[in-house]
Amino acid sequence: MTEVPTTTATFECPAGTIIARTDGQVVRATGIRFAQAARFEVPSPQPPADEPIDATSWSPACPQRNGEGIVHDTFGDAALGEMVGDEHAQYVSVTVPVDRRPDEALPVMVWIHGGSYIIGAADAPCHDPAALVAEQRVVVVSVTYRLGLFGFLGDGINRPANLGLLDMIEALRWVQRNIASFGGDPNAVTVFGESAGGDAVAQLMAADGVTGLFRRAIIQSAPLGITRRRERLHADMFAASHQVSASATVDEVLAVQESMMGLKAILQHGLPAFMSFGPQYGHHPLPPEDEVDAVWESRARDVEVLIGWCSREAAFFTAAIDGVSSLPAVPLVGNRLYECLVQQLTRAIYTSAADRFARRHRHAGGKAAQYVIDWGAADHPLHAVHTVDIPLLFGTPEIWAGAPILAGHDADRAAEDGRTLRRIWADFARDGWTAPDDEPGLIRFR
Repeated sequence: MTEVPTTTATFECPAGTIIARTDGQVVRATGIRFAQAARFEVPSPQPPADEPIDATSWSPACPQRNGEGIVHDTFGDAALGEMVGDEHAQYVSVTVPVDRRPDEALPVMVWIHGGSYIIGAADAPCHDPAALVAEQRVVVVSVTYRLGLFGFLGDGINRPANLGLLDMIEALRWVQRNIASFGGDPNAVTVFGESAGGDAVAQLMAADGVTGLFRRAIIQSAPLGITRRRERLHADMFAASHQVSASATVDEVLAVQESMMGLKAILQHGLPAFMSFGPQYGHHPLPPEDEVDAVWESRARDVEVLIGWCSREAAFFTAAIDGVSSLPAVPLVGNRLYECLVQQLTRAIYTSAADRFARRHRHAGGKAAQYVIDWGAADHPLHAVHTVDIPLLFGTPEIWAGAPILAGHDADRAAEDGRTLRRIWADFARDGWTAPDDEPGLIRFR
């Protein structure tokens, strides 16, 4: 995403005078700092600016080591583009329809990006919300937050835990204070996220200090099956990283972070180590693990939920594992064994826990709809895998050109299906789940 602004727009907000740029059918105000914090410190709100805020550059990404990993192998150049890094990664970007009328109060959708809490960026090319905004007449706020050691590992004594989650809460508070100035309705905020971003949305529903910050939640492919029983994992990780100081270089922090992940951690701690970093129960702002279900139940009536998964989530990972990925080529039984493994991992990590989440929410008096995405080119190894919803919701055909996850799929069909999925998401943000109370609903998207 390297377009040159042709005209600018000005928004007068409590945060200050914000200078945005027009880009086709949308207006973008990007790279706005919403909070500030030194390394390993709790964020505080960014004070109002005395001078105009230049919001014409993309939000920097939290430092990370993406390299040629699994995300790049799936998304290609759409993954990160040419994002710059900033460990003080508290930024929001606001995207608004260019033809918004002054009297309009549009639904607001706050995007929390995924990436196992160690990679990703709100303003990465793969997360461009322009089509969603222009087609569905919503305001999208994309949140950048601290990742990895910078944001998700602490003992609560020597280093605060959940700093990245606290960043997200400050971003939601910024939205409440400022979004009306962009034509958004602060009473119609939907938080949505995928993968770790979906998990973050679920954890925000249990966090202190979020009452009134959002009305609806879309939880996409959250690995809720591996977010429990992680206390020993996090204790071991903190013991291995306690020497990282506020004066260490970014590269030193990333080197320590990388040393704590991988096969050794998985063998020692099992499936939870597939997402080593993440929110920690029992540390502010989250309740203890044995109380989180009760907190979710107590708040069920306050937040409407759309939660779901892709039918072959785990194939995103198994397709990248040497030996396992070649299993379908084994005569007679290979493909059946491979699909059995994919389904077992998908249930263990994603579907069973998500289904329980929805059922608990409805039982407690809340509204929760579910969806299953079974989309992609037939017989393609990345059919209906984890992240397949991202190119449907975000980006442009140009951004996704050559991406392996869309290989073999008809471009016109992909464009049509993308419009359909964006409409479903935006309809939920506008009106919630509108079926009768005795029909919880299961949306199947193929």
